[in-house]
Amino acid sequence: MRVIVEADGGSRGNPGPAGYGSVVWSADRSAVLSERKEAIGIATNNVAEYRGLIAGLRAAVDLGAEDVVVQMDSKLVVEQMSGRWKVKHAAMVELHREARACASNFSSITYRWIPREKNKHADRLANEAMDLAAGVVSAPPPEVLPADDVRPADPPGAAVAVPPAAWTGNRGAPTRLLLLRHGQTELSRQRRYSGRGNPELTALGRRQADAAARYLAGRGGIAAVITSPLQRSSETARFAADALGLDFTIDDDLIETDFGAWEGLTFAEAAERDPDLHGDWLRDTALQPPGGESFDDVSLRVQRARDRIIAAHPGSTVLVVSHVTPIKTLLQLALDAGSGVLHRLHLDLASLSVAEFYPDGGTSVRLVNQTSYLW
Repeated sequence: MRVIVEADGGSRGNPGPAGYGSVVWSADRSAVLSERKEAIGIATNNVAEYRGLIAGLRAAVDLGAEDVVVQMDSKLVVEQMSGRWKVKHAAMVELHREARACASNFSSITYRWIPREKNKHADRLANEAMDLAAGVVSAPPPEVLPADDVRPADPPGAAVAVPPAAWTGNRGAPTRLLLLRHGQTELSRQRRYSGRGNPELTALGRRQADAAARYLAGRGGIAAVITSPLQRSSETARFAADALGLDFTIDDDLIETDFGAWEGLTFAEAAERDPDLHGDWLRDTALQPPGGESFDDVSLRVQRARDRIIAAHPGSTVLVVSHVTPIKTLLQLALDAGSGVLHRLHLDLASLSVAEFYPDGGTSVRLVNQTSYLW
């Protein structure tokens, strides 16, 4: 199948609040096969343009396309993807690599520059994404409204307050938390309980942290980096902060669970040491390991950390570097799920998950356990 991908991205400030839009057309442009749009926080125009291209290519992959023509009004992206211009800016290197990886799924791909006026559909989607993040959108074009959809008319050009995700009712720009688990340590390599112990990253763990940092730098739009005080987390955070050109701050409430007497034991060793308690602990979040901390106690402090982050960074994207239990707890809060979800979520080392918290109390989970940048 042959398709046309058109993509656009924009930034209101360069860098500033940014978003992208992409549309996949049938080969004869008679039908829209897919549309994608997203606000990406604070980023440059070029980052937003690349993010739009990647979204469009992924949509084409999902559609099973084999031959793709990409049309964009970004001369930089078109020339770099065509191989005629070098990729020099550090923020572009990882995005360019990701776009090339997406493009490798097709039998053939061609990149064409088009003037802005011929890229209106993708441009509209990008602007809608930025407007939605701000809590308003322009009235939609008439053709997207059903014929029997009767509603009061708005003055020409009026902005209408709407929820960022109309099917959830959430309103306003969310604080988006990028939840990064630390890289490998010797205890995690051996699959041992690792709570308040303070092992450093292994050589592999440092490579994992570096790969995640390069991916996040290419992604852009991150306003702050906050980490657990433990060494394995702060080491991982330092890689990311350096790549992003930011400092990082420590929040003690993001520390891992205190596993008490089970610290350093394997699952089997802890179960053998305290067979009844260990089994009950897995079923009851109010129970504590010997000399340790319950998951209920973890939840209370993680909620404090979340509330502080939201208050300090409303409507922004924040990188939170932490451990399995705090990250699972933040996902549980965003899912509004029961405690059973803590044992059903799997988080790899140096994995990335994304949770959003809206000003009106609404929440959403956009991603769980991404690790593609590690391979």
